Amino acid sequence: MKDFWTACGYHLLDHNASGGLVVTDEFLKAYLARPELMPPDNACVVERRLHQQLLVDPRRTVSAEEIAAIADADARENWQFVLAFRQLLMREPTLEAAYLALVRSGSISLPPLFVNQLVQVILRNALDGCEDPFVLRAAELFFRAQRIVPHEHSLLLGDEEVGHRVSPTPVLSLISMLGGATSAELDVLSEANADSYWRRSDRFDLALEFSVGTRGPAELAGAMRRWISHLLGVDVVIEPLTALRDAELTWYVGLDADGTRIGDWLWHGETLDNRTMARVLALFRVTFADAGLVVDAVGREPVYLILAMTSDRLVRMKPQNLLTGLPIKHLEAAT
Repeated sequence: MKDFWTACGYHLLDHNASGGLVVTDEFLKAYLARPELMPPDNACVVERRLHQQLLVDPRRTVSAEEIAAIADADARENWQFVLAFRQLLMREPTLEAAYLALVRSGSISLPPLFVNQLVQVILRNALDGCEDPFVLRAAELFFRAQRIVPHEHSLLLGDEEVGHRVSPTPVLSLISMLGGATSAELDVLSEANADSYWRRSDRFDLALEFSVGTRGPAELAGAMRRWISHLLGVDVVIEPLTALRDAELTWYVGLDADGTRIGDWLWHGETLDNRTMARVLALFRVTFADAGLVVDAVGREPVYLILAMTSDRLVRMKPQNLLTGLPIKHLEAAT
């Protein structure tokens, strides 16, 4: 079986009888050793000591007085987030349950970095055994911001962080990428180079064609289906659409903030200009294997998913919307 996203710490976690991820000391230690959680060179003695002690005993109780004794105000706030995240993982029986508790709380107080890392490792579990690089690359939308780059009649998705790291204004050329690395060091995923995904999956340096009718939206649909099944125990079919023609939006879920806004406008009967509609990247129709799970107000009417980009061509997917926004009578975790 081919492996992927090894840096997320999936292999340091245990599984319960239902397949959910159970936090371990090894996972917590590895998490604390991440570069973004290492105290900087100018950190005070209290912060350094706390970090070292937690690397030895990652479940160690930390008092409010210890955090208050850290000299730097930003560091104190950062440690409060770290400890809140640790407490969430330790309190719930699985990481899946922790994530569901977080997104159902109505207020996600953790920084996006923590939430995205949690999404990645849960998604790694949901996709375990998947050997299709196109599905895995599409699934990166769940936890990595993407930038849309138009090329003639095609739209490409490139990882925002990777592109920005190389150039503050990355320009991806389809022709040059098909022939090899560009100035932004991104290749377009294709049948010819798909096998390279396994050795570079932690680098996030493969772009994905995401035009209507291509594999991009179709494979994202597959990843969303497995996400819903894994976390909610609900089987759905998700179909990419080429257009939303004369459809009544009885129920819709925005897969990002802009998709939600556009759905709201359409639901209220507003006429949107071409520029706004052009920001819709993908539309999906959801049907449920068990229609009895759907709330009565929706019945057998289609449920739509809307993925859009911001005005500056960024895509920031919110996978929690798939768990909190679907018209399911009883939303229960499967793990």
